[in-house]
Amino acid sequence: MFEQIKEQAERAVRELLEVSKLQPGDLLVIGCSSSEIMGERIGKGSSMEAAQAVYEGIAPVLEEKGILLAVQCCEHLNRALIVERSTAEKFGYEPVNVRPWAHAGGSFATTVWEHMEQPAAVEHVRAHAGMDIGDTLIGMHLREVAVPVRLSIRKIGAASLVCARTRPKFIGGERARYVNELK
Repeated sequence: MFEQIKEQAERAVRELLEVSKLQPGDLLVIGCSSSEIMGERIGKGSSMEAAQAVYEGIAPVLEEKGILLAVQCCEHLNRALIVERSTAEKFGYEPVNVRPWAHAGGSFATTVWEHMEQPAAVEHVRAHAGMDIGDTLIGMHLREVAVPVRLSIRKIGAASLVCARTRPKFIGGERARYVNELK
């Protein structure tokens, strides 16, 4: 079962990165309910094993592509995000003093914290794309114009999967000309 979760997560993140055309140094936000993956109601069946499987599927792909990761904590930490300290510095995000654990922050945020070299918690990010595993509501952490991305994979475990990419705003009206391939 956990091997299947790992494979689903890897396939989903590969597809999202391809469709979104993310570049090295871009930021991907992920919200993940291990409870939902396991078929439980969000916050009611936390699974460190499911979180680990998702991490093992996603992390190598992000490292290979040079994509930076922000992981949303649960509402008990006001949806703070876990990032590498260098990511916080790169984007000018101010660290806050909290460390996630399975019952305040969530299993996935805890797993990511434990695997990062220098983890930091921040309150806000403006990510280039996002992956929401289990209806965790990541929209507040995306750049302003989010565009839904439909993947061939719709679930990770029992959790629904919703993804988005972002693009710059179109401004200027009918006389404006636009660049077609902006991310």
